[in-house]
Amino acid sequence: MFEVYETKVRITADNDAEAEKVREAMKEKKVFLINLMGSPGAGKTSTLIRTINALKDDYRIGVMEADMDSDVDARTIEALGVKVIQLHTGGSCHMDADMTARGLDRLNVDDLDVVFLENVGNLVCPAEFDVGAALKVMILSAPEGDDKPLKYPLMFTVSNVMLMNKIDTKDVFDFDPEKALARAKNLNPDIVPFCLSAKTGEGFDAWTAWLKCTIEAWRTEG
Repeated sequence: MFEVYETKVRITADNDAEAEKVREAMKEKKVFLINLMGSPGAGKTSTLIRTINALKDDYRIGVMEADMDSDVDARTIEALGVKVIQLHTGGSCHMDADMTARGLDRLNVDDLDVVFLENVGNLVCPAEFDVGAALKVMILSAPEGDDKPLKYPLMFTVSNVMLMNKIDTKDVFDFDPEKALARAKNLNPDIVPFCLSAKTGEGFDAWTAWLKCTIEAWRTEG
């Protein structure tokens, strides 16, 4: 009798085990790792820039920019004066825990407090792979529509935070943040929402204040 081997189950289990190793290593070093996810064009890099500018006086920050190719985002982040490394995924549509561990090694996090991983842009693959982050943040931009939680439920299920970006355009695109939040909460009652605009700065005080509190709580817990 032939054997049926479920390769995806095995791959996921192996990745989860590696993710726990990453989490434990970062906890030991007291480095807060944030997995930032979202669609292409959702405003991940522009949101990251404003977030870094709000945090960099209080924390030593590093960034891992993950893309299938190019170094455009890494060059943009480098201009902020923070430590950055570009990760090319070789055609893969997501980062996994092993790739993240190798990136952290190359970044050398010993002199850092906070590391952002800007994941490859899409709402599917990054949601399936735990990278060992202390916090999973997803960005939903107003032009994408308030029905995205219905179409990509896993992303909203696994994320700790939902940043509704480009909120200054919500009337133009008929984006209803209350509908988006209700749909996300139906999947994940614990998801923490923020409405903001990386262009105007709206909402960033609330988001970054919450993030600082979260980082400090994590740093002091056992």
